[in-house]
Amino acid sequence: MNARKDAAIFDGRHIYFVGIGGCGTSGLALMMQARGATVSGSDATQSETTDALVSAGIPVSIGVAPEALTSGIDLMIYSAAIGSDHPERVRAESLGIESMTYAEALGAAQSGRTAIAIAGTHGKSTTAALLAHLLVESNLDPSVIVGANCPQLQGGTRTGSARIPIGPLAGLPGIFVAEACEFNRSFHCHQPTIALINNLEEDHLDIYGSLDEIVKAFRVFAGLLPAAALGGRLLIGHEGAHRRSVASGLQCAVSTFGWSPTADYRVEYDPTTSATAIWHRDELLLAWRGALAGEHNALNSAAAAILAHWLGAELGSIKQALENFRGVDRRMQSLGACTARNGARVRVFDDYGHHPTECEKTLTALRHAESPKRIICVFQPHQHSRTRFLLEQFAASFSRADLVIVPPIYFVRDSEIERTKVSSHDLAARLNARGVAARAIDAFESIVEFLHENAADGDLILVMGAGPVWKIGHDFVKQSRPSIDSAATSMPSRAAASPIA
Repeated sequence: MNARKDAAIFDGRHIYFVGIGGCGTSGLALMMQARGATVSGSDATQSETTDALVSAGIPVSIGVAPEALTSGIDLMIYSAAIGSDHPERVRAESLGIESMTYAEALGAAQSGRTAIAIAGTHGKSTTAALLAHLLVESNLDPSVIVGANCPQLQGGTRTGSARIPIGPLAGLPGIFVAEACEFNRSFHCHQPTIALINNLEEDHLDIYGSLDEIVKAFRVFAGLLPAAALGGRLLIGHEGAHRRSVASGLQCAVSTFGWSPTADYRVEYDPTTSATAIWHRDELLLAWRGALAGEHNALNSAAAAILAHWLGAELGSIKQALENFRGVDRRMQSLGACTARNGARVRVFDDYGHHPTECEKTLTALRHAESPKRIICVFQPHQHSRTRFLLEQFAASFSRADLVIVPPIYFVRDSEIERTKVSSHDLAARLNARGVAARAIDAFESIVEFLHENAADGDLILVMGAGPVWKIGHDFVKQSRPSIDSAATSMPSRAAASPIA
């Protein structure tokens, strides 16, 4: 890993992004352009994201384009998916062009800012987007890079003020909210002032090998925070984040949040109404009724609210913004109500969940919020190694589904040998053994057809996974007749309720 760099490294330079169509890289490209750099790049496929970059005045080559690298380019930034043998990286090396990873570039961009790093196994995108929304609505004008599209932010990125404009921290370096991804220890490149560690579980075991190594990596990340006297603060989950191991001996200020009465910030949540409250030192800090269903989203929302309060947002503004936040794409996103070809009236949801805990939490939240007659879940596992390492946990996580359809595992970042060790049929077999009806169906088109033939009135169809499985939900809806309430929303609708008092 390269030495940590200062944001001045971008000044006046022509920056070329390889894999510019990714959520993070596209956001950083737009931010660098807004800060005055000349930006161009390439991506393997054309997409709405690359089209938007072109519309913003950033040239994008589609496919591998080493010829686009000329002597006028003096810095290359590449995504984690780009190997050292990629022709554009090889070309850059031959031309003597300086190169750095996206994570290193993001860390450099954070220098000179009040950087807020959102970490944890789950909930990073939702929490980061919600925090950004709270800060925008509080007129604190943050810079933001979020790994998902947030309609209320007009995307996943924005470039804000160089200085905090109002409030008790006015005049300090501007706020910069970004996700801190633990994959490949990328978050060790960050330069945070304040950090959140929402939760911590086994994941990316192809990189870490064990939970102990994951905990160690999070401890290193937490150790990047400055001392409390310099503004360093960590908010960490009281439960489920290995706080004793991660936070012991840190020089920054440390606060916990969670369900426990002994947490510094205690959270209450009513699943029937989504009424949520935060208590601090036995005093009610904030209460609201949000649109985000589920205990996991109550914790995500509470964390965002606490961080916004630390950054000077007024509680009244935070409450209002919490109650009007509509979520981010592919996080329990409603695709609407529709009528299948067999006449069944159903509701369709799309979700990014690809870890057992995420699957279980999403199913539980939708069961409470929507009260469907049945939940049919189409789940595409992401990575063969993750599926193999966590096979039994995955099998246990779908108990709230009535039927699970498993398309082929999304093949990414694994070897061909790993690909032979587990399949979608293995997961379907484990589910059936646990009493959950499941079947593996290979073709997306066949799954859409199966749903049209087998859906029943009152069903909720949940399409879940980090790969291209989202196409199934969209194709099903396109082939269906819309119902009156078919307008897509980001989260489930719910009846009015009073906040917890």
